[in-house]
Amino acid sequence: MGLIEDMKRFLESQIDDFLTKNPHLELQVIEEQLAQQETDTFQLIVDLQTQEKNIEQEILNTAQDIKNWYDRVQKATIAGRSDLATAAQDRVNALLPQGNQLWGKMQGLKERKARAAELLQTIKNRRTEVKAKAKSAAAQAARTQAETSSNTRWGSVNNYTSSSDFADPLDAQFRRWEADEELENLKRNLSK
Repeated sequence: MGLIEDMKRFLESQIDDFLTKNPHLELQVIEEQLAQQETDTFQLIVDLQTQEKNIEQEILNTAQDIKNWYDRVQKATIAGRSDLATAAQDRVNALLPQGNQLWGKMQGLKERKARAAELLQTIKNRRTEVKAKAKSAAAQAARTQAETSSNTRWGSVNNYTSSSDFADPLDAQFRRWEADEELENLKRNLSK
């Protein structure tokens, strides 16, 4: 187990280092996590709405049962059947707490749904912020790379002895692609 834990810590530190050097990629990762949280929270709200509708139906059914048994209490009382009236009243008395319990459960679901809706809005706002920061960081990274590339080109034009200083755009593109692949591999390895 020690070797696996050491490897996991090493990979995590490598990813952390890589993301620290490439903040726009770190922001993309955060944005992906927020997108997943947004999806999960939305699904939670849908589930809570379904549960709430089911509870509402149970409340309506219980209320109808109470009404039916109360009508029977009245009917038995008018007919002079106190034995049936008492039994029917006992049934009404048993159904009332059940209705109250269902009502409380529905109120709890409504509160959870309201909190989930607030959380969803917070996640959406945060995701929008992160997306904007990621675009800004990516633009900054592109500007920095362009400046570096431009400075390297001018340096190699002025210094003909060192042609390895000349920045090749295709090489830079491949390096970015390879770095992205390496990041994906590291993420995949961590999730195993």
